[in-house]
Amino acid sequence: MTPALPQIPSFDLSGRRALVTGASSGIGLGCAVALAGAGAHVVCAARRADVLNDSVAAMRHAGHSAEALVLDQSDTGALAAAFCDPFDVVLNSAGLARHSAAVDTDVADYDAVMDVNVKGAYFLSSYAARALIAAGMPGSIIHIGSQMGHVGGPDRAVYCASKHALEGMVKAMAVEWGKAGIRINTICPTFIRTPLSEPTFNDPDKRAWIVDRIKLPRVGEVCDIMGAALYLASDASGMVTGTAMMVDGGWTAD
Repeated sequence: MTPALPQIPSFDLSGRRALVTGASSGIGLGCAVALAGAGAHVVCAARRADVLNDSVAAMRHAGHSAEALVLDQSDTGALAAAFCDPFDVVLNSAGLARHSAAVDTDVADYDAVMDVNVKGAYFLSSYAARALIAAGMPGSIIHIGSQMGHVGGPDRAVYCASKHALEGMVKAMAVEWGKAGIRINTICPTFIRTPLSEPTFNDPDKRAWIVDRIKLPRVGEVCDIMGAALYLASDASGMVTGTAMMVDGGWTAD
């Protein structure tokens, strides 16, 4: 008798609504394109209206279903208003880094980083889950964390603190919301080549520090994050919650 074969899980997002923050460029834009390419209607949110509108126009020109939402993630009132209707997928790529030696960190920089990376991420998750629970819907919430949420680095004490906090937050929320069918996870990239990171890669000493710690023979690209985003957004990751997906080229392996 021929055995029944397992069914391949679906990566299709047709008919689903997704919100991607930090979607005007870099990793956020890459994730928005990945979700839209799998069939989702994507609401792309970011602070810079001009860049955001250009990115959404490019997505539409490529045949994707997308719209723009100008949003400052540190504004909790604006965040709450974004969830009048639930989203099947919420992917948070908004983030802020202000690097300095720990002894030189000022209060303004500390507050700015924490407002976006922790407070903004917390209430984005809370509002997203509240809307899903009210509608009786399952969903997937994804945060772009960092390998720096698992290790330390020079001049990155505030950034590392914010990303370590994000990991703890995600685990607690996964415990609370699992019974409602709401999954929440992080993607933890290594240094990814984007327009914002080009100055880092163009500095010979910093590039050498990065390349020395990545075990694979290249640096990260935006496309390396897109597959992880699609996996966590789709039914293919239906049993995955409260965890961190490392996309770090082996940085944290030792």
